[in-house]
Amino acid sequence: MNRDLLRDLSAALAAALLVLAAALVGTAIQHSDGTLHVGWPPLYSTWDPHVGPGTPAAVVVAVAVIAYGPLVAARLPWRALLLSAWGTGTAWTFSLALVDGWHRGVARRLTTRYEYLQVIDRFQDIPYTLRDFTRHILIGSPDHWPAHVAGHPPGATLTFVLLDRVGLGGGAWAGVWCVIVGATAAVAVLVTVRALSSEALARRAAPFLVLAPAAVWMGTSADGYFAAGAAWAVAFLALAVTGHRPRTTGLASGLLFGLTVYLSYGLTLFVVIAVAALLLGTRRLAPLPYVFAGALVVPLAFTLAGFDWWEAYRLLVTRYYQGAGGIRPYSYWLWANLACSVLIAGPATVAGLRRAGAATLHKDLRARLRAPGPELRLALLVLAALLALLVADLSGMSKAETERIWLPFVMWLLASCAFLTRPRAWLAAQATLALLINHLLLTGW
Repeated sequence: MNRDLLRDLSAALAAALLVLAAALVGTAIQHSDGTLHVGWPPLYSTWDPHVGPGTPAAVVVAVAVIAYGPLVAARLPWRALLLSAWGTGTAWTFSLALVDGWHRGVARRLTTRYEYLQVIDRFQDIPYTLRDFTRHILIGSPDHWPAHVAGHPPGATLTFVLLDRVGLGGGAWAGVWCVIVGATAAVAVLVTVRALSSEALARRAAPFLVLAPAAVWMGTSADGYFAAGAAWAVAFLALAVTGHRPRTTGLASGLLFGLTVYLSYGLTLFVVIAVAALLLGTRRLAPLPYVFAGALVVPLAFTLAGFDWWEAYRLLVTRYYQGAGGIRPYSYWLWANLACSVLIAGPATVAGLRRAGAATLHKDLRARLRAPGPELRLALLVLAALLALLVADLSGMSKAETERIWLPFVMWLLASCAFLTRPRAWLAAQATLALLINHLLLTGW
């Protein structure tokens, strides 16, 4: 066994021990005083061994990607690879969701009392509702919003309102939307890695982006949809700063960045990944006017409609501490959140991040940064995503439920798996983890 592989396995083992510690300590805290507000620490889930109609399909998809994924990713034409990654990722996510059955796994996920679909009928007059939105954020306010509606800017809820308006109403269509759109996040990451690093590394990352344990929560959490929006904002920026139709892609990037911060307050941290993409680009300044122009459109539209983003965020912080967020202990979740990240990213990503970190520790790093090679470029990109995740962790505004909340950041960490040797063994570890979680636990998302 070579030294790098031994270090990879050691990193994966350390991550497994972190998860074990989070489970044991979390269970003790939950049994002692119930302050964690999760059923199976550190995950928002309950112990419920089960199989379902998605079980055979999930196993088939997993075996196919493990056996043929690396070879197919290396040989397919680029556009066909992107289409295949999206299709296979969609199949993997749907099959995992259907382990819980159609109604429990897809159709009812976004219809619970915490979710967006509970308030569709309150958006009959959209301009009025936007002007009145902040008045219903705090608990105790008249007709206060459900947790997820209050916890996000109205762009998130408006998505499902508009789906309803075009005839795609109800939990089933909302779930399908989140899965199909969420699966494009992997494609956006591949486009970015190819533009900023190399096509070879993007191809090596592709099977890992498809067969991610994160798919357990991508179907059917709205955060999967948010992950896709944020990922495409970065992808278009990467294309713009590398000279691929900089006006069009720069404008598209700005529009999506503007939309992203009206889907989730926490995705403002994507500025860290955006700055990394900008610095890694070869034409950094040319597209910026178009990016900034595009980024003004959505915020301006919401502001003119009467929604105050800053006031809403201020009230959200108060609402957060009015609920479980004010009870859940920061001292536990500060590190238990990272255990959640291990479970959604998988052991392969832990090993990949170790290699990404090692790539930045050379003595001649300063000289290499003047003309970084593809591997260093990829390392810097994924480490920027890791930095954004760590900032979110330190903020204290993500105590628990990060298995869904941090999906947008984790999608970028998966790209570090391009550094790994023996991809089939690591893919098997990823798939096994996802299948075990989905079959042993009933996840809340």
